[in-house]
Amino acid sequence: MRAIVISLLCLLGACATVPTATPDASGDSLDLIARDYVALILEIGEREEGYVDAYYGPPEWAAAAEADPRTVPQLIQGAASLTERLEAVSTAGAGPAVAQRKAYLLAHVSSAAARLRMLSGEKMSFADEAEALFGVRPELRPLSSYDPVLAEIDALLPGSGTLAERVTAFKSHYVIPKDRLQVVMDAAIAECRRRTVQHIALPANENFTLAFVGDKPWSGYNYYQGDARSKIEINADFPIYTERAIDLGCHEGYPGHHVYNALLEKTFVDERGWVEMSVYPLFSPMSFVAEGSANYGIDLAFPGDEGLAFEREVLFPLAGLDPSTAEKKAQLAALTRQLARAEYTIADDYLAGRIDRDAAIEQLMKYSLADRAKATQRLRFIDTYRSYIINYGLGRDVVQAWVERQGPDHWQGMETLLSSQILPVDLVE
Repeated sequence: MRAIVISLLCLLGACATVPTATPDASGDSLDLIARDYVALILEIGEREEGYVDAYYGPPEWAAAAEADPRTVPQLIQGAASLTERLEAVSTAGAGPAVAQRKAYLLAHVSSAAARLRMLSGEKMSFADEAEALFGVRPELRPLSSYDPVLAEIDALLPGSGTLAERVTAFKSHYVIPKDRLQVVMDAAIAECRRRTVQHIALPANENFTLAFVGDKPWSGYNYYQGDARSKIEINADFPIYTERAIDLGCHEGYPGHHVYNALLEKTFVDERGWVEMSVYPLFSPMSFVAEGSANYGIDLAFPGDEGLAFEREVLFPLAGLDPSTAEKKAQLAALTRQLARAEYTIADDYLAGRIDRDAAIEQLMKYSLADRAKATQRLRFIDTYRSYIINYGLGRDVVQAWVERQGPDHWQGMETLLSSQILPVDLVE
């Protein structure tokens, strides 16, 4: 598989004249299967709200799915049929890009089948579910293994009260006032974009709208609209810190979700006519790459101390905040990042029924250093998205390791990834 991916990287600039796979004896082909794959995903979206994260293919296909969606058992049969058809199509002599296309479709149909089984009532463990949906099996470490990190944070922020209370009190000095959210977010996103376009050529017409919302289980969301356009929403129910403005600007925008979707649309839908990329199923291997690259994009755009410098020079003044303890804030952020995967273990126990809701909230408060309201919101996210949470921390680490193995130009490696059908299994060394 690695040899296929390496060869694929050499073809990413290719135009639409990519050699096609050999049809099977019935005349079936990847193009025909891809059309039926889109129908499958759109119809699953009619059975599960939110399953289709983005669609910008022909509107009549979406209308057909809405008008007459198959039942879940019928869709399970449809996924099995697509798998059989894919396995029957030969990619011999067609080139690595086409072989990767077949692998990509197989992986996404397999993920769709797993989601359909869940909709029909099948129960999976946290790790089994993550692997079935996203193509990567997470390690579930004992929570005690994160205690040394908590000890370091305790030493960094001594005082009375619980550690979570001390962290919340310290971070309160960096909350962006609500009446300055718009100007701070605008500045952060503009800087994320400025740094990205120095390295990645974006479609000339790309743009986004930004809105602040509430009552959501997430902190930010990118709704890709097609034609290189996105609608970015930021949840303003909870405090937004200055460094979070940078995180959200990069993650939801540049070089994160907005750029990823725009490059996929340009590379595959516009230039090659590969219609499978016009639909984005949320619970799929695509999300591991999307969330992982969006999180790694923060470090890529603001390496080292550059994020802190931008906060000091631009965001703190715009927000009217005192930067006197900014270095300690950066130390806290680095340590907190090491706790990211603790919630996998908590989610595993909670979703399996080994701990109740109150215990899960207490553990999230301890290991994510959040107050009760924020920990409760995070549990709401876990209730909604379950094993999807692996795509953030684990996804970032896997993407970072892969990009940095490609060579010293990490932006080039990132652009390669964002313009490809590379799967999570291809990223793992």
